[in-house]
Parts: sequence; C-alpha cells; structure tokens
Amino acid sequence: MWGGAVGAAPDYRVIVASLDRTETDRNDDERRKPVQLLEFADVRVGMKILEIGAGSGYAAELLARTIGPKGIVYAQNAKPQVLFDERAKQSAAMKNVVSTIRPFDDPAPPQAKDLDLITLILFYHDITYMPIDRAKMNRRLFEALKPGGHFVVIDHAAKAGADIGVGKTLHRVDEAIVRREVEAAGFQFEAQSDFLRNPSDPREKPFFRMNDATDRFALKFIKPR
Repeated sequence: MWGGAVGAAPDYRVIVASLDRTETDRNDDERRKPVQLLEFADVRVGMKILEIGAGSGYAAELLARTIGPKGIVYAQNAKPQVLFDERAKQSAAMKNVVSTIRPFDDPAPPQAKDLDLITLILFYHDITYMPIDRAKMNRRLFEALKPGGHFVVIDHAAKAGADIGVGKTLHRVDEAIVRREVEAAGFQFEAQSDFLRNPSDPREKPFFRMNDATDRFALKFIKPR
C-alpha cells in the first residue's frame, strides 16, 4: 500500500488551509506555525515518517495530509490517547496514519524501516525527566532512518547552560543538550530555524504559565549517507 519514490513538496499553504481541518487545529496554527514547520522539515509526497510523542495528533494529521495516500505516518505514543483515537475516527486525512503504542526508548515498530523523516515536537523536555534511556532512544531513531533521512526536534528553549533538571520544573530544555545527545547517536547537525523564536521570552516560566509564546528552537539533523 505504501512505498515508492518520494515526490515533490506540495503547496504547504494549501494543505494548512484545507477546509476540513478542525477549528481547534486552526486555532493552534497561530502558535505552532504549521506552514513553516512543513517547510523546515521539507515534507514531501510519499514520505515514510515517524512522529514521536504524537499526543492528540495535530502534527500527525498535517504530515499525513502533506505526504498523501502513498506515504505513511507512524504516530507514536507511550500509551493510548483519547483525543488521538477520536481524531483517527473522525478525520479522513488520518487514513495513512498508523497509531503506534511503544516506549519512547524503543519507539519505532518493526515495519518502520528506512524512514525519510522523524519528528519530535515539544516533547524532548518531558523525556528528560521520565525513566527513559535517551541514548537508546536516539540510537533507535538513527537505525530507523534511511541514510540521508532527517530528524527534526522542536522544543521550548531553556537558558543557555541550564541543567537538564529544568525539563521537569520549567518544561524546557537547553538546545545544546539536545544537540549533544542526538549527535552522540551518530546524527549530524544540519540546520536550525528561527520561525518559533520569541526573543522577549525570559525563559523563566513553563509554557502553561505564560501569556505569550515561549522561545522555541527548531533543529534538523541528518543521518549521514
């Protein structure tokens, strides 16, 4: 059903403007900037994608709409998510999304091989204070990607040099820690983007205690060919 050559990038603005997207998702667009996300990740028709920490499925549905019926999205959560299951039932765009209930340190199902893209959006900081072997997780992600495949990490930025403990207290992570841990698994850093940056954020509060958007980093890594 799925497979074959990866095609061109569709018009991301048209994807995001799809009239059958929910009002809730449309409201989330302002803070999540989906057009810029899809551009940064270079999502293309026919891709095989693994999303880590899919939550309610906001990003999984966007990715599925973008890659089309010949692509596939494996949407990983550590436990079933009611909102994700409801979305899967209600949205026709979720037909090529496979719900994957697996632990974070072994997140890819056996059939998820030679992936084109892996995303981990606003969840790395949570993983830092859970009983998860992050080194093992990053190695598994490296193994699941095809050579030349990309790993995109987006998260709430901590102050430079902040201890890993702010993941639990401030729900943030220092991007330098993410880079160091991901590169230790064999990835090479390729690019970063400022589309979610907010220089006015003092980075002293968790996102749920802020009136404005957090300062968020976007990093892209590649598995060397």
